[in-house]
Amino acid sequence: MTPSTTSFCVLVPAYQEEARVASTVKRLQAYASNVVVIDDGSSDRTAEVAREAGALVLRHEQNRGKGVALQTGFDHAREQGHELVITLDADGQHDPAAIPEFLRTYEKTGLPVLIGNRMGDRVKMPFVRRCTNMFMSWLLSREIGQRVPDTQCGYRLYRCDVIPALSSEAPGYAAESEILFHLARGGAKIGEVPLTAIYNDEESEIHPVRDTIRFFGMLRRLNRTDPGSSSQK
Repeated sequence: MTPSTTSFCVLVPAYQEEARVASTVKRLQAYASNVVVIDDGSSDRTAEVAREAGALVLRHEQNRGKGVALQTGFDHAREQGHELVITLDADGQHDPAAIPEFLRTYEKTGLPVLIGNRMGDRVKMPFVRRCTNMFMSWLLSREIGQRVPDTQCGYRLYRCDVIPALSSEAPGYAAESEILFHLARGGAKIGEVPLTAIYNDEESEIHPVRDTIRFFGMLRRLNRTDPGSSSQK
């Protein structure tokens, strides 16, 4: 079980994850009593399977993107009075056994944002994923004025009071980066938790050219609307 009595919930954004979400939910239940799956308009049985596995399910009728799905979960966590949220993906690539380490690191450091860092184990990461991630992480770290080694990792801890009250407009993996951009510009300090990722035989959802274009588009839009340098506390 977790080493903390701090109130937290686990948010699992999911889209077309009927085959894998039940396993993820059941594994999470060993470490968290509040597991929330946000079904982002899936046309399969993602919502039903997650509910049968024991999760609370929040559902979008239409696919709205991971950033909006996360914001739906953040709003729920705040409404329920949780101090923290932990986010992870529904596809089984994040090991729920790392949840206690996220909580221990939060209690030890007090940092309001902790990002999983798979780069210490990067030889196991598929080559395309590794190259794309290293480039985007280097560039975003320069933009926000803080070093974040694995900006594309969706396994994260946030303190609820620092989460921006706005949805990420960026599609795909750029949504994760946009959240970090807003947090850093709001003054939040960002830490890391070393992780070992689980890579199965599924095809990578990263498309280097498309996702790089989206990433630059996100940065251009954000720098137009918020050109100031990052403030840090």
